[in-house]
Amino acid sequence: MPEKAIFFLRMSEKYCIFAARKNKRKIMTLPVTPDYITSLKTNEVFVFGSNLAGAHGGGAAYVAHKHFGAEWGVGVGPTGQCYAIPTMQGGVETIRPYVDDFIEYAKQHPEQLFYVTRIGCGIAGFKDEEIAPLFKAAVALQNVALPEGWREMNV
Repeated sequence: MPEKAIFFLRMSEKYCIFAARKNKRKIMTLPVTPDYITSLKTNEVFVFGSNLAGAHGGGAAYVAHKHFGAEWGVGVGPTGQCYAIPTMQGGVETIRPYVDDFIEYAKQHPEQLFYVTRIGCGIAGFKDEEIAPLFKAAVALQNVALPEGWREMNV
């Protein structure tokens, strides 16, 4: 087995990553964003795709506004118990800087658990394969939950 081999196993709503290094196995349990989020604990944050105007009228943005305090008119960054990442302004490359800002924010707030929804993969019309690579730097963060399958797309 190659020294840097990584194996993924699905365990309820978490992934275990087994990394073989120098004949020792290091096990990390990383959370996966559930398909439906109906409630959040105090330290949890709902990360959703928005538009720059902050008009949260559909999809996860509507859920963020109705259930988790996302403010109407705030389309970027922290709002309520949420974090907005705009996805409606153009192609994938226009989303990248906002994802990078989110990742830096998550690094600065290790006490919070960020549930990243499938941003851009609903109303905005992107595919998981287009958006998941934008979160490559988030894969190693233990306080960022990604949608099922996004970690594998970044290994």
